[in-house]
Amino acid sequence: MTAPQVSKRPLNLVIFLPDQQRVDTLSCYGNRKVHAPNLNKLASDSAVFQRAYVTQPVCSPSRASLMTGMWPHTSGCTNNGFPLDPRVRTLPELLGGKYRAGYIGKWHLRDQSPTQRGFHEWVSVEGVSDYSKFLIEKGFTPNHKNGAFSALSISNLPLEMSQADFLQRRACDFIQRNQKVPFILVVSFVEPHSPYNGPFNDEHHLSESDLDGMASDSGPNAVPLRYRLTREWQNDKAHKDNAIREFRFGITRADYLKLRQRYYGLITLVDRSIGAILSCLENTGVMDRTVIVHTSDHGDLLGDHGLFGKGVMYEQAVCVPFLIRLPDGPRKMITHRVSHIDFVPTVLDLLQQPATAELPGRSLAPMILGQDEQPRSVLIEWNPYKKEEKRLKKGTSIAPARSVSRAIKESTRTLIAPDGWKLSLRDNDLSELYNLIEDPSEQRNVFYTGQFPEVIERCTDQIQRWQRETADAVQFQPA
Repeated sequence: MTAPQVSKRPLNLVIFLPDQQRVDTLSCYGNRKVHAPNLNKLASDSAVFQRAYVTQPVCSPSRASLMTGMWPHTSGCTNNGFPLDPRVRTLPELLGGKYRAGYIGKWHLRDQSPTQRGFHEWVSVEGVSDYSKFLIEKGFTPNHKNGAFSALSISNLPLEMSQADFLQRRACDFIQRNQKVPFILVVSFVEPHSPYNGPFNDEHHLSESDLDGMASDSGPNAVPLRYRLTREWQNDKAHKDNAIREFRFGITRADYLKLRQRYYGLITLVDRSIGAILSCLENTGVMDRTVIVHTSDHGDLLGDHGLFGKGVMYEQAVCVPFLIRLPDGPRKMITHRVSHIDFVPTVLDLLQQPATAELPGRSLAPMILGQDEQPRSVLIEWNPYKKEEKRLKKGTSIAPARSVSRAIKESTRTLIAPDGWKLSLRDNDLSELYNLIEDPSEQRNVFYTGQFPEVIERCTDQIQRWQRETADAVQFQPA
């Protein structure tokens, strides 16, 4: 079952893709503290997926899955710094050139630009870019020798010079120029990614940025070594570099609170720009024939489990907002867990375009439109960074060098079953098992207790079956 059309003309598609927005930052997910009126209004008009999961909790592989519908280990983009396999087709390529395709903002996929991967237009923001040229034209001087601006210098610019404001204007220009033809438009914001600084730093009171009791680590036992090494590295950088301490990582509870306050302010910044783009859709008369999607490439720990950023399997990193607004479509909350691997098949279905056999995911359109759907397990993967050794405290004494070397190269395969069991198998580090119903904050790893052998066996069998189906070669030792 596919979405109804209001005319014979194909529906447009607009995708909002902020970087590093965790799921609990909108009112539809229970957080009414964040000032995001436009996203909250969009959610009230949308099908909202309560528990949507990325394919890998880091930028490039997650974005590759959103653009191709393929698993990271299939697309070749297994972590930041790895290129997307040129043989894998992107969303506009899968649509066969039937739409005017624009990409506005952060791409983060190496070797080939959006205009080399099926998009007709691209407005760049990374490094020496359309955005850096705009700033130079406005009289600003780059602080990198190659003519680029650092993320920290950009974050200190006034609102009218901000990257989000720049993207908003370029997105509206694209819509106005293409309002008479079918189009797809991706608007990819850099915020609320670090350096956690922007024009709305003081938008929220500190009381609106409380930690909800989650700014604690999980203790020394049964926590993967790579996670403990990451925590040590982040804390070491915070101690050594005041700028990083102020804008990125924190040590004290006051640091955590200030960071969250600024993080919320960045969501307000993105929300403001999204509101302007939604108004542009209304003013050009195309809102009633446009599918609108809002999601993120991963979340952010923000101090939970004593960590910041992403790259781990905790819920704060892997679970993201996921809203789909259809013209005259349903307004509902969907409670089944879903995966970004279903993103491309879903938007193809909603645009009434055929999916191809190469896509491993399934359309969520029947779920959106009210057909009974059985809950499914969610799979997530982690593949090692190219230069993970750069994320170590120099001279770490947490573990012997051999153990450290193994841990930083670990691969993870995670399964979340419909009954709430979450199993993370690792080849070179500790595995984890949590019951998300009884332990939603993932404080008690029960993998090694010996109490749940049948759960481990059942979930392991599902992971191994998925590996066989998707040609995933990572091997795990028996529990």
